[in-house]
Amino acid sequence: MGTSDTGIRGKILAVCSLLCLVLGVVLAWQSWAQDDERRRALVMTVDGAIGPAISDYFQRGLREADERNAEIVIVQMDTPGGLDASMRDMISAMLGSPVPVAIYVSPSGSRAASAGTYLMYGSHVAAMAPATHLGSATPVQIGGGGGSPFGGGDEEPDGGGSDEGSGEETSQGEGNNGGNEQAGDEQAADEEQAKPKASPRRGETAMERKVLEDAVSYIRSLAERHGRNADWAEAAVREAVNLTANEALERNVIDVMARDIDDLLTQIDGREVVMESGERTLKTQDLAIVRFDPDWRTKLLAVITNPNVAYFLMIIGFYGLIFELSSPGSLVPGTIGIICLLLALFAFQVLPINFAGLALIVAGLGLIVGEALMPSFGILGIGGIIAFVIGSVILMDAENLRISIPLIGGIALLAAILMLWTMTRFMGLRKRKPRTGQEELIGARAVAVSDFQGDGRVRLHGELWRAHAAMEVRKGDELTVVGIDGLTVEVAPVDEASRSSESP
Repeated sequence: MGTSDTGIRGKILAVCSLLCLVLGVVLAWQSWAQDDERRRALVMTVDGAIGPAISDYFQRGLREADERNAEIVIVQMDTPGGLDASMRDMISAMLGSPVPVAIYVSPSGSRAASAGTYLMYGSHVAAMAPATHLGSATPVQIGGGGGSPFGGGDEEPDGGGSDEGSGEETSQGEGNNGGNEQAGDEQAADEEQAKPKASPRRGETAMERKVLEDAVSYIRSLAERHGRNADWAEAAVREAVNLTANEALERNVIDVMARDIDDLLTQIDGREVVMESGERTLKTQDLAIVRFDPDWRTKLLAVITNPNVAYFLMIIGFYGLIFELSSPGSLVPGTIGIICLLLALFAFQVLPINFAGLALIVAGLGLIVGEALMPSFGILGIGGIIAFVIGSVILMDAENLRISIPLIGGIALLAAILMLWTMTRFMGLRKRKPRTGQEELIGARAVAVSDFQGDGRVRLHGELWRAHAAMEVRKGDELTVVGIDGLTVEVAPVDEASRSSESP
């Protein structure tokens, strides 16, 4: 009995020891996993125009980095610019992020133009690969026709590296030819003073000045927060200047120039960055790199918010609803139309839409449909095509977000072909003999049911009609209806009716 109890207690102790061992391993693994998560760098990729899809992807990446306790977020960027609203959302998320963000313009040949320059200034670490550039941050007026920013002055923008050395060592030979050199220097100084100095661009209208000054203040505040060159940032906004990676590093526009991500992590190890909660020292040595690439959601949003795709979806949606209304019950055109139209409206919600252009497109499509339903010999159709083309051209005119001219031309040509086919069909119908109503009776064949001269009766379409003939008619004669007077038909022999119809 005692031996049995001892065996049971031994088994219980063994099971408890095994459970404790398993629990210890689990806790140790969780601790190691959490520590490993803290020693990672999350790498995202931004390639293309800054828009709603990129903004959504960027903000989800910051949340992912926070959940994984990443040490830093690195954004490999190559962008020509994009939408102001999306850019500001990204910068706000970056400034409020608990995880430091490094914007890294790479690979070689990439750029951070326009909105990309603002993102560089808003990042905790600004880095560039060799043979990259940034700048051209002047806001472009939506609907302005795509000309120079705000239609500014004729002065040429500074190329970036020439202004610092323009006034260096102007009197190198001062000790050799004193009098002549001094006179020459004075004359050159007088000529320099006589030249008109280019004033900073301020904008021509009140709205342009408001937008420009707001952009200047915004980028200067970002530069001052992170201790970067605020004067060059203002020049990038006012005069659309650019800098290469080497020049940007020399002018304190960026913090690091790195060959690749490993080199970047090595160089920024121990760097102090300004976070929302205060300063923080980066520990980026030997970090594991984790990629957070754009997923299907980002790609789908990018496709839908593409101006050309949104424009095409709107056209399909409009015609789908028109076909459904013209032939109720078919269901397929209406279903496709409403889905495409809702997707287009979602895209238009986040794109810089010119509502005058949108109204012209809707009016143009309505006139084209009106030409098909109520022929006006081309007046409505031609006016509709003109309104459609003009509205399509001015619908979206923001930089990097314009509708393709060939796409506009192709859809307009298709609408013109449809209108021409409709007009041709209507002209053919007008020449066709009527098949209903009193007009259809003209030329119809009738048979006399009795002899008469003047008034009598004929059988027409299986019915008895009163008839009037100018000649004598015999029972069974085949006659042709040549006119109608109330409920009396004018008849004539077939030969005579055919001769009268052939005569001019």
